[in-house]
Amino acid sequence: MQINQAIFAIIHSMILKRLRLAFLLLVFVFLCGVSGYMLIEKWGFLDSLYMTVITIASVGYMEVHALTPAGRLFTIFLIIFGMGVLLFGISTFTAFLVEGELHEILRRRTMEKRIAKLKGHYIVCGIGGVGRHIIEELMKTERPFAAIDKDEEVCIGLIHTGVLVVKGDATNSAVLKAANAEQAKGVFCSLHTDADNLFLILTAKEINPGLKVIAKAEEGESEHKMRKAGADGVVLTEFIGGLRMASEMVRPEAVTFLDKMLKSPNGAYRVEDIIVHKDSPFRDKTLKASGLLDKQGVTVAAVRKGETYIFSPSNDEVLVNGDAVILIGNIERIRAIKEIAG
Repeated sequence: MQINQAIFAIIHSMILKRLRLAFLLLVFVFLCGVSGYMLIEKWGFLDSLYMTVITIASVGYMEVHALTPAGRLFTIFLIIFGMGVLLFGISTFTAFLVEGELHEILRRRTMEKRIAKLKGHYIVCGIGGVGRHIIEELMKTERPFAAIDKDEEVCIGLIHTGVLVVKGDATNSAVLKAANAEQAKGVFCSLHTDADNLFLILTAKEINPGLKVIAKAEEGESEHKMRKAGADGVVLTEFIGGLRMASEMVRPEAVTFLDKMLKSPNGAYRVEDIIVHKDSPFRDKTLKASGLLDKQGVTVAAVRKGETYIFSPSNDEVLVNGDAVILIGNIERIRAIKEIAG
């Protein structure tokens, strides 16, 4: 992709130089034409300009005044040179338009190939206020993802930041498949309306029943419908907003701590989870034996066993298949632990 971009940058630069040259030559021809008629035929500026334009354009209008032999000879040279410059300018401008179209086609094909290679990625549908925060978090934590939105300007803006984008309606099966939903790990449903998000859940689950789907909901009654449609999680924006406002009032220090952790420019610290599966190296080991408690910069906050969460678990807590370990700490070190966990 970088090679293709470099090639097009060179071509683009060359064409721009040719456009500037064509413009300067055209201005030069007009100045020569007007000056020539004024000097040879002793015409006024307007008559000289008019004669220059109809001569170069070859429109076939009659001469403004009868030409002297010297004027006719000058006109012959003006036609030859002027038409050459005009054709050069037209061909260069056409090449500029074609180059832009080719660049757009190549960019789209390159992006399609990159998306097709994704596996275990996330798909963010609807890049509004919520969608942008989702993208920001995925980028900070270096998780692979693709975005879908119908707005051309939004898509262009995302492309300029290096985001893989599919333009279209996320509720359309073809658009979701273009984002490689068959190989995706999860879908964020952050479209504008609850109805659209509900339809998106159904479409995504139909394409890939194994997808984890998290949806945004504005209305409280939408949560039950979305979960029934297959959503693994539903976030009520009004509920979260109200809870945040209450927390700011009654527990400001805790909120400030979380804000600094989540909004850090480098995204260094996060709350993450590790699932203990049947092949996990942590399975059937105590927390102490697993080595998780010895990881510098990482704290074990809780362990989920079934539906129960054990906060500040003891060193002797045994991790079994299906347990989840909640960690707080440096994202790089947590990522290394996840790689070991498999």
